[in-house]
Amino acid sequence: MSETDSFIDEVTEEVRRDRLFALMRKYGWIGIVAVLAIVGGAAFNEWQKAKVRAASEGFGDSILAAMESDDAGAALAAIEGVEGAQRAALLQIMIAGEAQKAGKPAEAAAALASVAQDASLPRSLRDLAQLKAVMLGDAAMDAFARAAALEQLAAPGAPYRPLAMEQQALAALAAGDRDGAISLSKQILDEAGATPGLQQRATELMVALGADPAAE
Repeated sequence: MSETDSFIDEVTEEVRRDRLFALMRKYGWIGIVAVLAIVGGAAFNEWQKAKVRAASEGFGDSILAAMESDDAGAALAAIEGVEGAQRAALLQIMIAGEAQKAGKPAEAAAALASVAQDASLPRSLRDLAQLKAVMLGDAAMDAFARAAALEQLAAPGAPYRPLAMEQQALAALAAGDRDGAISLSKQILDEAGATPGLQQRATELMVALGADPAAE
């Protein structure tokens, strides 16, 4: 390579280097901002996760402390500052359970109604509250309202369909409809979502009514 070519290459390289430095001086801040944004975003996400975890742990600790107290119902009702609609709904369901144990069905029904009627909550929570309200009996709703509620809760695809069907079977039995109770119990045995405990109760009900659970 001649000295002229070598000189041209050196000049070209120097020009490239100067242009690169110029670009870095002009646009380098964009890369710095991008790095800071990535690091800051990661830190914010970790902070958010830690905040949610702390809130969940605090809620759980409050529930455990309340359940271990002498008056669990009053202790649960005294819990304040619950973050999140779903946690608040779970608290109301637990309050209802304690009210029922204490022989206060009206209070239990009111707590459950506040959850069942909240359209912003997931269906699973609303249906759970509705099912528990049905199981309160006349204290929560009359027979017609219970039948209508169970019809919805036992619809195909409903989250608590097998349990609602069990309540329908018991309601049929209470109304003197032996065949209806047997038919519903048989359907429960065929339900994919029925738990072993529920299947056992359905079997026992059929046997008590003189039906053969194994019969087609």
